[in-house]
Amino acid sequence: MLIDLLRARRSIRRFKDQPVEQEKLDLLLEAALRSPSSKGNNPWEFIVVTDQQRLDKLSVAKAHGATFLNNAPLAIMVCADPAKSDVWVEDAAIAATLIHLEATDLGLGSCWVQIRLREREDTTSSQTYLTDLMGLPPGMMVLAIIGIGYPMDSKNGHPLNTLCFNQVSYEQFGQRD
Repeated sequence: MLIDLLRARRSIRRFKDQPVEQEKLDLLLEAALRSPSSKGNNPWEFIVVTDQQRLDKLSVAKAHGATFLNNAPLAIMVCADPAKSDVWVEDAAIAATLIHLEATDLGLGSCWVQIRLREREDTTSSQTYLTDLMGLPPGMMVLAIIGIGYPMDSKNGHPLNTLCFNQVSYEQFGQRD
């Protein structure tokens, strides 16, 4: 059941030195490509990266939070074309979420690296860096990079009592019961 995946999923940043099998990669991509999008525009593009030198370069795409990509056996860049949809951010985020859930279902770990609106250590735009590195066409935007692999450690899901039920309103904002 989906709720079981949600209960088990955690962000994983440490991976075993073990490649992700092609069959599992195919399922990750199928999950992303089955993602719903506004008006069926499918503005997203996905770039699969397994080359260690390229993963090392992705790990410095932003100032903080991307270094773990240098030990990930797989990364999927989630990009989108804003000319295809004014809600490209939402469409790409839904696809990224499905990649995370499919990874969990396959026994893999994953972690999101935010790229949109982020900068590198030298204060240059992460978008510009990745456009040059990955040969993106003009206008193609990078939402995130998802690092994926076999988890080095086992993590339990977040306990129910840590969920922010105090942020749920009923019928109108602020009505908690």
